[in-house]
Amino acid sequence: MSSASTVAGEDLIGVSDGVQRRHAEDEYAVELAALAVGDGLPRPPGWRLSPSAVVTYLLGGLAADGTPVVPKYVGPRRLVEVAVATLATDRALLLLGVPGTAKTWLSEHLAAAISGDSTLLVQGTAGTPEEAIRYGWNYARLLAEGPSRAALVDSPVLTAMATGRIARFEELTRVPSDVQDTLITILSEKTLPVPELGGEVQARKGFNLIATANDRDRGVNELSSALRRRFNTVVLPVPADVDAEVDIVTRRVAALGRSLELPELPPAIEEIRRVVTVFRELREGITEDRRTKLKSPSGSLSTAEAISVVTGGIALAVHFGDGRLRPADVAAGITGAVIKDPVADRVVWQEYLETVVRERDGWQDFYRAARAG
Repeated sequence: MSSASTVAGEDLIGVSDGVQRRHAEDEYAVELAALAVGDGLPRPPGWRLSPSAVVTYLLGGLAADGTPVVPKYVGPRRLVEVAVATLATDRALLLLGVPGTAKTWLSEHLAAAISGDSTLLVQGTAGTPEEAIRYGWNYARLLAEGPSRAALVDSPVLTAMATGRIARFEELTRVPSDVQDTLITILSEKTLPVPELGGEVQARKGFNLIATANDRDRGVNELSSALRRRFNTVVLPVPADVDAEVDIVTRRVAALGRSLELPELPPAIEEIRRVVTVFRELREGITEDRRTKLKSPSGSLSTAEAISVVTGGIALAVHFGDGRLRPADVAAGITGAVIKDPVADRVVWQEYLETVVRERDGWQDFYRAARAG
């Protein structure tokens, strides 16, 4: 693919080598191609894979030619099947959950498997304008030529409609209510009026929308009942137990390490389990043995944050340590993740250290490092 323009000699568009994070369809192109070749099951219009093959791509398995497919999401199979089946209908999909439950990750891989393109993304914020969902204008051409299709600047949603692909909308509840309601006509009528041109854009077969929303942000700009009816909601749970969460963190840390080209360290499962245990206990407000109740800090202490803490610890171990992930390498990251409110959260953290960590066998190095930090 040729690039459109360059900055300091680097392509702005079309570069895949040397990027920090490749899109899912590029990172897992071999798996997607293998699944497509051996996929003899019916495919909905516009889909690259059958629903069954999409589930295999997400949960892992083998392609027909024996190509291994690594799991992208660790969670209930039925939940993933419901999400995929929803996108095969005329209803949009809303992935709902607390922070760190892999909503964005799952939406990206769903779009990659179904459309071969996960880049048609609208990032919801308080400042997201209606044009981000509908369309904008190239004002130079608009002034020179007047309203025309050539002067129209397609939004990711409009592009998805016109090409029959999946659009993604992140953090839907952060968007102002009037902007949210722009989606009602799109999702119900599958058209987007363009009154300036006296016409409309009709969605091609294969178009659908995946939105994500944060459980903790439902009060920011809660969805209207009219818009909520256009979605089938799938609630993503937190990992069921410590082992499941350790597995998720281990997989994602390994993938991030390869992407960041960090040297591979000796197995660090003990430290990963320590990070996950601390996060789960503080998140749930009770110790793993269910004997001691705890105060919970203000932050979410999500799986995503655990992944970040471990990755940061590996960078410390590589560049400033002895090449092994040790308690001191993760202690500072955990402290920073826990203490969001410098007053209230610090009290919670100190109490946890003194009542739980100090008395726990094998945790003395971590206790000293956390206290020192």
